[in-house]
Amino acid sequence: MTQNQEKKKVLLRLSPTLWRELTAWAEADFRSLNGQIEYLLTECVRKRKKKQIQEE
Repeated sequence: MTQNQEKKKVLLRLSPTLWRELTAWAEADFRSLNGQIEYLLTECVRKRKKKQIQEE
């Protein structure tokens, strides 16, 4: 990766309940917790963009 393509670091605070739920979901999907969060955020952004295009 070039310097501009490096992944950014984010400090994220989660409730213990949400952390457990996401960890279990990540394990079921064979992902790390970080990978699961990144996947979910990517999907949400993709769906939001698709919805915006449809509304135009």
